[in-house]
Amino acid sequence: MDGQRERVREIVCTVLEIDTDALTGQSLFKEEHGADSLRAIEILAMLEKTFSVDIDQAELSRMINLDGVCQVVAEATRSSSLR
Repeated sequence: MDGQRERVREIVCTVLEIDTDALTGQSLFKEEHGADSLRAIEILAMLEKTFSVDIDQAELSRMINLDGVCQVVAEATRSSSLR
């Protein structure tokens, strides 16, 4: 697992207050881990701070599991490096 994905996993698990072993790439934050919209915003804010990127709140609809979050972060870091 690459460093960025592992850091994203740590952030998500911290915010959702779950063990890292409980989070798979496809497990759904809301349905399987009890995340609500406030937790989603908190995840987004921590990602922005950690990776020094801007993520539009419209991306929350894609951030339903670890795989989706990692994709959004990867795109944000790529576009951030182009500036």
